[in-house]
Amino acid sequence: MSETARTAIIEAHGGPEQFKIVEREVGEPGPGEIRIRHKACGLNFIDVYQRTGLYPMELPHALGMEAAGVIEAVGSGVGHLKVGDRAAYAAQPPGAYCEARVMPAAQVCPLPDAISFEEGAAMMLKGLTVQYLFHRTTPLKAGDTVLFHAAAGGVGLLACQWAKSEGIRLIGTAGSDEKCQLALDHGADACINYRTEDWPARVRELTEGAGVDVVMDAVGADTFEGSLDSLKPLGMMISFGNASGPVPPFNVGILGQKGSLKITRPTLFTHIANHDTCQDMAAMLFDKVGSGAVKIRIDQRFPLADVAEAHRTLEARKTTGQTILTL
Repeated sequence: MSETARTAIIEAHGGPEQFKIVEREVGEPGPGEIRIRHKACGLNFIDVYQRTGLYPMELPHALGMEAAGVIEAVGSGVGHLKVGDRAAYAAQPPGAYCEARVMPAAQVCPLPDAISFEEGAAMMLKGLTVQYLFHRTTPLKAGDTVLFHAAAGGVGLLACQWAKSEGIRLIGTAGSDEKCQLALDHGADACINYRTEDWPARVRELTEGAGVDVVMDAVGADTFEGSLDSLKPLGMMISFGNASGPVPPFNVGILGQKGSLKITRPTLFTHIANHDTCQDMAAMLFDKVGSGAVKIRIDQRFPLADVAEAHRTLEARKTTGQTILTL
């Protein structure tokens, strides 16, 4: 008799009310695959984009990009995991909102005993994002200065801690004095309330007119021009998200006029596509968390059955730190 697992799926794009909890067959892993029994699943804004249809997918489909649990079965050709191992992942295709699943093994990473399942589920997508921002996108060293937008968000709080652990000065932006304080408490050198201050001018003040070495911007349309104006000559603009909407088309010549600037638009899934690279990135993330340099703050927990309410809370910007689904 085949095993089933409770799974949160959508059959049509739309609001949180589209979620249904169904029983789905799990099956056995094929070559290069594993079956994992989840202990917790992470929530991310990409899940909202997929649910609404901003990032379309074939339906019906389970959602969720990250989770942690125990390996139940291993297909042929998988050498880095065995039955009984603790593991965590951020991976495509979506399907993490479930009790158990069969999936490709390449991006599933052994989870150290010192890191809880809840931490593992909450940290993989955002933590691996911070890893590639600081180590795989442009050279950064101690003493460099980074401007990080939405510094009190899930990725931002990890970035504040990561920067401090590397000796990098991080100037954050956030939408309230309380959020600015949260970023400062997590290691930001300074944080600007963008609702009450002219933040590009403030960045110039904080850098004695020089500008920053790198901007890390997941906000998109609302911050793009100001971000370019905050960079020093030859600086790097990393646009890695579009929470306020996509960046509109622009004349690439502006980059020359503003100081021979560089710009890139990376995605996590390009960086972790290679198995060995993904495992190396995860190892660095686990070291940061295991050492205490980066702490995973989980402020919201919802049972799988309440996934719709979890999405409502996330979309309403009522969350702080990380949000997980418990099983």
